[in-house]
Amino acid sequence: MCGECGYRAAKKSHLSQHMKTHTGQKPYKCDQCDYSAAQKISLDFHIASRHSGANPHTCGECGYSTHLKSNLNNHMRTHMGVKPYKCDQCDFSSAHKCSLDKHLATHTGEKPYMCGECGYRAAQKSQLSRHMVVHTGQKPHKCDQCDFSAAEKFMLDQHLMKHTGEKPYMCGECGYRAARKYHLSRHMRTHTGQKPYKCDQCDYSAAQKCHLDQHLAKHMGEKPYMCGECGYRTAWKSNLSRHMVVHTGQKPYKCDQCDYSAAQKCHLYQHLAKHAGEKPYMCGECEYRTARKCHLTQHMGTHARENALKS
Repeated sequence: MCGECGYRAAKKSHLSQHMKTHTGQKPYKCDQCDYSAAQKISLDFHIASRHSGANPHTCGECGYSTHLKSNLNNHMRTHMGVKPYKCDQCDFSSAHKCSLDKHLATHTGEKPYMCGECGYRAAQKSQLSRHMVVHTGQKPHKCDQCDFSAAEKFMLDQHLMKHTGEKPYMCGECGYRAARKYHLSRHMRTHTGQKPYKCDQCDYSAAQKCHLDQHLAKHMGEKPYMCGECGYRTAWKSNLSRHMVVHTGQKPYKCDQCDYSAAQKCHLYQHLAKHAGEKPYMCGECEYRTARKCHLTQHMGTHARENALKS
């Protein structure tokens, strides 16, 4: 058992690895860049994915390529729809075991990984690693087409799709297309109305985990992110980033069809829908369609009130 946070492990080696989350020790150094890792397996993965440049395993369906055969096997499930990993507490199923493990943490509430800087706790080690860049500010993953940089490679991969325009995932209900599979999964809840993330302190439920996390911050009153200009505080780094444009006036998101620019990407997407005429959000009760999710949410309230009156 870890004396810092109570984390328990079946093997001593697992506990030793866990302890590095508290000490910050990263003894495994990359000899080609300034990357370092707490575990050798992480360094091996980094070298193979960042420096070798070799991706011999290719998907015949969409052209996705990877340096690991296991990654390709996992990827193929996105085409086959196979979800062998089942939750024994609800009807959730997943194509990947790691996704099931993350989901199970929503039932147990267990958060064994703790940040030594601010006390933030996480259910997954990867979540803690992502959180740590809040303190370090490190963004090693650079875009070769603009000045964008990211703390994690998956963020860079998402950004690169802006340059390519690739949107391989499509909704069978309304034709909505997305660059990321989880964006499509989130979108599908507009059709199903599913809200799997439940608050354990009130009757609030959410379609997305990030919305539940934001809600829980209201119960805890935590606001760790502060503006150095005016003292504004918030529970979320993204809120602080949005707030900072009040001081800078920066509007980095540009429309390529007119001279409109926006401080936030979501505002640009809303604007682009006017050019495209797209209305991807559809009501399951009637024929109403809209370009904005918030408008659909408002509209659904009319059905909820009608149903309440009928009952």
